[in-house]
Amino acid sequence: MIYRFLADFVLILHFLFIGFVVFGGLLVLRYFWIALIHLPAVFWGVFIELTGGLCPLTVMEVEFRRMAGDSGYSVSFIEHYLLPIIYPIGLTRDIQFWLAGSVMLINIAIYGVIVYRLMSRRRE
Repeated sequence: MIYRFLADFVLILHFLFIGFVVFGGLLVLRYFWIALIHLPAVFWGVFIELTGGLCPLTVMEVEFRRMAGDSGYSVSFIEHYLLPIIYPIGLTRDIQFWLAGSVMLINIAIYGVIVYRLMSRRRE
């Protein structure tokens, strides 16, 4: 029971981390210090996508599921709604490259706005 809970907790944490990687730059617009956490997270996310590696959170979740006696994913609410987002069916290397590029473009745009704001403030 505890391992299933831990697996679901790691899955939610993984989902939140992915959201932070993609959109965490928006927090930097308000709280600049978050860039110290966000930029390494972006580099990690892009690295994992480009290399086809496994995120340690994935490994941890799968191990907890194995310890809970699951051979695969059952149909809990969390797994039904979050798993297809984190582990989409038909994920290919081409899609992973596209995802990495999207993450980079979104964050370049957000950080471009941040740099523009900083430059505008210096001119005043």
